[in-house]
Amino acid sequence: MLSPMPKILIVDDDADMLKLHKLRLSDSYETLTSEDPEEALGLALEHKPAAILLDLLMPHLSGYELCHTLHSLSYTSRIPIFVVSGQSADKYRQHCQELGAAGYFEKPVNYAELKRRLAEEIKFGRPERRAHARVAMRVPIKLSGVDSAGKKFEVNTFTDNVSPAGFLCVCMVSLKKGAEVEVYVGGDEERLAGRACAVRSEGVGTPWQRYGFQFVETTPEWVVSAT
Repeated sequence: MLSPMPKILIVDDDADMLKLHKLRLSDSYETLTSEDPEEALGLALEHKPAAILLDLLMPHLSGYELCHTLHSLSYTSRIPIFVVSGQSADKYRQHCQELGAAGYFEKPVNYAELKRRLAEEIKFGRPERRAHARVAMRVPIKLSGVDSAGKKFEVNTFTDNVSPAGFLCVCMVSLKKGAEVEVYVGGDEERLAGRACAVRSEGVGTPWQRYGFQFVETTPEWVVSAT
C-alpha cells in the first residue's frame, strides 16, 4: 500500500499562481489552496499541513501577519513556512525569517530547489522547543500580577495544557513578555502554586488570546511534578 503524500497549504491571492504551484507540486504533495489569508489560517488549524507556501502581498491580512500568527500559535508553530513572492529576496528574506519563515523563494520559482527544501524540512522537521512535554489538562487557576499598563489585576481562567515547568492559558489581560504573576490553583479553595513569567503569546487582541507561562518557582500545590 502506497503511503499518502504529505499535505501542503498554498496561499496566494493570484488564482493563476495557485494553479501553477499546484501543477508543479501535485506529483509529490497533496495540495490545499486558498486566495484568502484568513481562510488559510482556518485551513492550517483544521488540517495542520506538513508545510505552507505563502505569498506576501494579500488583502485583509498580509503574508507577514499570517506568517507571524502561524509561527506564534502553538498548534502551527512547528509547520515550516516558505514565502513565495515577487518581492526581492535580498530586501525581505531576513525580515521573513525573523517572523518564522523557513525559506524565501522569488517568483518565478525554482521548483526543483523548492521541492528539495520542502522535502528536507518535512523529513527532519523542527526541534521541539520545550524541555518538558505538556499535557492537555483543564485546571482552574487564578493569576495575580501587574499588566502592561502597570495596573494590578487578578483574573480567573483555565489552563489549556500543563507541564512541571509551565502552562498555557487564556488571559485577556495584556502582559509584557517576561511579566511575572502569582499562580493559584483550585476552585473553592485557592492554593498558591508558585510564580511564573510570560514567555510567549498567541492571538494577542483576539478572543482566543493566550499566554505561555514558565514557572520561576513552584510549590507542592502545582498539579504536575517533574518526578
